Amino acid sequence: MNEPLLLGIRESLDRFIPWLERFGETSQDQQDFYAGKVGSMAKALYYRKKWLGTIAVMPMVFCEAMVPSARRIFHPPMRLPIADAHYAMGFALMFRATGKEEYLEKAVHFLEVLKQTRCPGYRFACWGYPFDWQTRNGIIKAGTPLVTTVPYCYEAFEYVYRIDRKDEWREMLRSIAEHTLLDYQDVQNGPDAATCTYTPFGGPGVVNASAYRSFLLTSAALEFGDDRYSRAAAQNLNFVLQSQKPDGSWPYSVDGARGFVDHFHTCFVMKGLAKIDKMAKHEGCRRALQKGVEYYLLNLFDDHGLPKPFSRAPRMTVYKRELYDYAECLNLGMLLRERFPRLEQTIERVAVDLLEHWTKRDGSFRSRKLFLGYDNVPMHRWGQSEVFRSLSLILANGAGFEVFTAK
Repeated sequence: MNEPLLLGIRESLDRFIPWLERFGETSQDQQDFYAGKVGSMAKALYYRKKWLGTIAVMPMVFCEAMVPSARRIFHPPMRLPIADAHYAMGFALMFRATGKEEYLEKAVHFLEVLKQTRCPGYRFACWGYPFDWQTRNGIIKAGTPLVTTVPYCYEAFEYVYRIDRKDEWREMLRSIAEHTLLDYQDVQNGPDAATCTYTPFGGPGVVNASAYRSFLLTSAALEFGDDRYSRAAAQNLNFVLQSQKPDGSWPYSVDGARGFVDHFHTCFVMKGLAKIDKMAKHEGCRRALQKGVEYYLLNLFDDHGLPKPFSRAPRMTVYKRELYDYAECLNLGMLLRERFPRLEQTIERVAVDLLEHWTKRDGSFRSRKLFLGYDNVPMHRWGQSEVFRSLSLILANGAGFEVFTAK
C-alpha cells in the first residue's frame, strides 16, 4: 500500500472517530422504511401480491431514492449489534496500528455494550436485529438471533481477546460457539453437505449464512479443540462449495426464489472461504476462490473499476453505488491480495474513490450514490461501521499487523 494513500486513510480515520463521538452510537438504518408497522405491511403485501404490493411500497421507494432523510419519519434511530461489533473490531485494529490505549478502551466499551444487548431468553450469547424484519417468509421478530450477525460479534470478542487475553472474552467466545452449533438447524443438501437455517426457527438455503457459520465453527474448533464444531462446519462448507455456479458466482439462496448475485453478499461468502483456508489449508476453498475472484472482478465492478451493487439484480434498484460494497470490497481485498495480486490495484482504486468522493466534511461517509445525488444519512449498520473497520484494517496492516488474527 502506497504511503500517500495510508496517510489519507489515517487522516480520514482521525476525522471519523471524533464524528462518531459527536454523533452517538445510535443511527437510522437502511431497513427503517420497512421496520415500522406501515412499511412492514406494505412489504408483506408486495411478497403476497406483487402488482398491488408494488403500489403499496412506492412511497417508501420514492423516499429512498429522492428523500433519504425521510427514514426518521418511519422509524426512530436504533443501536445495531452488528455495527457495535464492527466498531469494536475497528478500534482494536486502531490500537494495533497506533498502540494508543484509548482505542483499546473504546473496543472494550463496544464489547460491554454487546454483552448488554444480546438476545434475551437464550442460554448462550447471540444477537440479531432490534426491529421486526418483514421477509418473504414472514416476520422475524426483534431479538431473534441471526447467523449472519452472530459471527461478527464472535470476531469482535476474538479481536480483543488476542490483545489482552482476558478470560471473560474467551468465555464469551465459547458461549457464542455453543449457540452457533446448537441453536441452528442443519438441512441436508447434497453429498455430505448441509445448509444451516438463518434463524433458530428456520430459513435454510441462504449461501452466505452457511459460509458465516462454517467460518465461526472452524475458528472455534481450533480455539477449543472441539470436534463437534469442525464436523458441523465441514457440512456447511460443503454446501457453500457445491452452491457455486460454473461461472464462479454464488446466488444469494438456492431456494429458487432468490437467485440474485450482488456485491457484498459475494464478499461475505468469499471472506468466509478465505478465512477457513487460512486456518485449515482447505484445497476446496482455494479452488472456489480462484473461480470466485475471477467472476467477482469481471462482473461486480463497473466501467470505472468501482463496485457495482449487482451482476444479477432481483428488482429495479434506486441507486448506483453502495457504501457497504466499498467496505466489503476492501475487507475481501485485504484478505486475498497476496494470492490474487490484481486485488491490490482494486483496493487502491476503491480506497482512493472512497476518500475523494464519499467522505463528508464532518468526517462521516455518504451511504449511497443515487441516480441524482447521494444518500447522506449516516447509518452505522449500513456502511459507517464497516468502512471504519476496513480502513482500520488497512492502516493496521500498513503498521505490520497480520490481516487475519485467528490463531
